[in-house]
Amino acid sequence: MIAIIKTLQVILALAILIIVHEFGHFIFAKIFGIRVDKFFLFFDASGIKLFSTKTGWFARLFPKATEWETEYGIGWLPLGGYCKIAGMIDESMDTEHLKTEPKPWEFRSKPAWQRLFVMAGGVLFNFIFAILMYSSILSIWGESYLENKGSKIYVNALAYEMGFRNGDEILSFDDYVPEDFSMLQADLARRTADKATVLRDGDTIDIYIDRNMIGEVLNTPGMFDLAMPFKVQSVAETSPNASLDIREGDMVISVAGNDVRYVQEAWPILEEHAGEPVEVTFLRDCDTIDFEMAVDTSGRLGVLLMQPDIQRKEYTFLSSIPAGFRKTFTSIGGYLQDLRLVATPSTEAYKSVGSFIAIGQIFPATWDWYSFLSILALLSIMLGVMNLLPIPALDGGHIVFTLYEMIAGRKPSDQFLYIMQIIGMILVFGLMILAFGNDIMRLFR
Repeated sequence: MIAIIKTLQVILALAILIIVHEFGHFIFAKIFGIRVDKFFLFFDASGIKLFSTKTGWFARLFPKATEWETEYGIGWLPLGGYCKIAGMIDESMDTEHLKTEPKPWEFRSKPAWQRLFVMAGGVLFNFIFAILMYSSILSIWGESYLENKGSKIYVNALAYEMGFRNGDEILSFDDYVPEDFSMLQADLARRTADKATVLRDGDTIDIYIDRNMIGEVLNTPGMFDLAMPFKVQSVAETSPNASLDIREGDMVISVAGNDVRYVQEAWPILEEHAGEPVEVTFLRDCDTIDFEMAVDTSGRLGVLLMQPDIQRKEYTFLSSIPAGFRKTFTSIGGYLQDLRLVATPSTEAYKSVGSFIAIGQIFPATWDWYSFLSILALLSIMLGVMNLLPIPALDGGHIVFTLYEMIAGRKPSDQFLYIMQIIGMILVFGLMILAFGNDIMRLFR
């Protein structure tokens, strides 16, 4: 059931993003009087269509639809979608129009600045869509994050090897002062910092970062967990320890004779004593109190922990709009930093590139509008940025050729554009193979 829910979320998200992106091309083409022959969600490879306005049941019910200038449809191959613009060399590789003189309604007959808007329309609409999503999220749910200032880390093996220790408070990466605790690992990787400054037992310490380990940082999740003191908020009514005089604010400092600073240190000890009684020492104000406590079969004491202080900010409808702009452009900057790492072989960030399988893994196992819209906004940014890459076959490649024409005063030949389109498609397919290969290797691992 979980797999079905995740699959449906991926298909719905991709469908929305493809329609948004292609509609950006479509609307600018229509504005400038360029004919659009086809508008398809997913690819109709080999001419196989799941739906079309010019054939099948829709054409029988609405015969006038066959006279529409544009054929709207759904293909069977869910690897993208396309907007087939008349007179343009695109992924369809249709070159029949090159054998005739340019028609007034063709893409190739329009001035360069109009063609530039048509090419950039998809990316522009992706970014506008992300702004709308983030603004909606902020106006409905507001913004919540764990402030990094005052928060201590609990490290995994990689972070320990790099020099971080449990209880450190990260003050800065080089000159950058992180604000969001949940973004610490991403900030470390994206900024390829030379040093991290931490507060350890009251002293300020510099940890010098080995940049050769950035690849491991990208591929090792959970470097910095929140080091949480084992501080009690309440005891569950169903807990086997409900009758004990344990009060709010009591803090566990020892379990089975082992000193405990953070709840993460207590878990393995409790798991070893699952189903057994265990001696637990609490600190209450300035006094220590010992209890013999029952550990359930899952290795838990049945107490609720004091939660960290989460920062929350509410937005009105109007204030959410500029906040949505800021969040969108911050996300664009972060993703550009990610791409820079992918393009740097020494970081081995290319191993983190994923396909639809990786996308599916980030969706929640149950339907949640907040998570869905947040992921949708991020994927829209990723799609927009990826399409801006100056690779032939992507929007960025077409934009580069159009800008060249505007600067040089002459247009690249149709034969050159055709060859570049083929090269670009080979590069894109190579990237897709890398993404699928990474996903398959991760599944095996």
